[in-house]
Formats: sequence, C-alpha cells, structure tokens
Amino acid sequence: MALRFSKLAFSVLAILFLVAPLIAILPLAFTSSVILTYPIPSWSMRWFTELFTADAWRRAIVNSLIIGTGTTLLATVLGTAASLGLRNRLVFFRGTFRTLFLLPMVVPAVVLGVGMQVLLARFGLTNSYAGVIIAHTVVAVPFVVVSVTGALAGIDERVELAAESLGAPPATVFRRVTLPLALPGVLSGAVLAFATSLDEVVLTLFVAGPNQRTLARQMFSSIRENISPAIAAAAFLFIAATIAIGLIVVLSRSVLAKRRAPVH
Repeated sequence: MALRFSKLAFSVLAILFLVAPLIAILPLAFTSSVILTYPIPSWSMRWFTELFTADAWRRAIVNSLIIGTGTTLLATVLGTAASLGLRNRLVFFRGTFRTLFLLPMVVPAVVLGVGMQVLLARFGLTNSYAGVIIAHTVVAVPFVVVSVTGALAGIDERVELAAESLGAPPATVFRRVTLPLALPGVLSGAVLAFATSLDEVVLTLFVAGPNQRTLARQMFSSIRENISPAIAAAAFLFIAATIAIGLIVVLSRSVLAKRRAPVH
C-alpha cells in the first residue's frame, strides 16, 4: 500500500513539475494588464483580439498554418516512405540508415540552421515558403520515421504475404493492407510533424524572410522587443491547438481500432 501511494505521489509530482510553467503563464493570456504580472487586475480577451487584428500577429498565424501544412504533408510522405524502405530486410546497413534519418533530432539547431541556409541559398530558396517548408521537413521527418516504424513493427507480415499469395500486386497490398494497419502511426507522425513546424524558431531565423515570419518567430521577436501578454495568448492557442489535434488523433485511432476488431 505504501509503495503504491509512493508511486502515485511521484507521478503527481512529476506531472506538476512538467505543467507548472504552463499553469503559470496561461492565465496571463486573459489579463487586462499590459504587462505579465500577478495578481491579474481583471479578466479580458483583449490580447486574443490583438492576435487576430494586428497585422504582424495575423500574418504570423497564417504563415504558420501554410508552412505547417506543407511540412506535415511532405514529412509524412517522406517519413512513411523511409520507414517502408527500412522495413525491408534486404536493405544493407538498415541500422546505419535509421541512425542517419534520426540525426536531425540530435544535431544542434544552430549548426543545422547554418547548413540549411548555405544549401538553400545555392538553389535560391532562401526567404521563400518552399525553403522554410524544406527546412522544417528536415527536422520533422525523424518524428514521422519513429512513429511509422513503430506502427509497421506491429503488423503481422503474414497478412501481407497472404494478400500477395492471392494475386494482389505490391501497390494494392500497400493500399489495402499495409497502409490501413499503419494508419494510426502515420497520423501520429503527421501530428508530430505539424507540432514540430509550429514550434521551430532557430531554422526559421536562418532561412525565412520577413514575409515568412511564423508565429513562433513572432513570439521570439516580441520577447526581445517587449514582453506583452499577447505572447501568453499565442502560447494558449499553441497548446489548445496541440491538444485538439491530439484528441482528434486519439479518436481516429479508436475508430480505426474498432473497425479492425473481429466481429464475434
């Protein structure tokens, strides 16, 4: 009994440690004050109004959605294709290639930003949406690879072999068997890719121009110039959007699991 209580207490303390910064900052999104301070003098939605009326914030939100959507689509396609390739036992040095795909997760963002700036400049893609999407895709693909690889590992290969033995071509096996079974992992990877793009600041500083300023970059610039409660409002939108997308993925995975469940 004492051990169970200790585990529960440790779990609660760990959760509080992780969410304490959010608990501290999120209520300030509803303050009527022009500075981030407690106690809150009165509650107001003025900073959310500023997010959607001020040109700089509105443009940053639109840019984040454009770049995040492009990054999600590109990273999901590339990450899924890479996971399928790494699944093939005939590929030599699979472990080495898997490590190479995960390198952007551990390489310092500044080093990666400098490299991306030099590379994109050679192709004239700096200060463009395409350049920012490519840069964000580089750091988003590893998350898709990890998610999809885990989903593919849970698929019984005998199901695919059975489909092939019945005459289904590889494209049909992938479309009708492999992809539906791996879809929860693909969706999770897409969500992680979108979240990574929304949160990316360093690469955006290196490769984006004034017209590609994202919400994260706008928040970073606002902190340097003036700490405004609008930053807390933007953070609230970040977290609310992430939770909403996460819930959608959980519900989608639940629906897919019910559809695949055998009928007795």
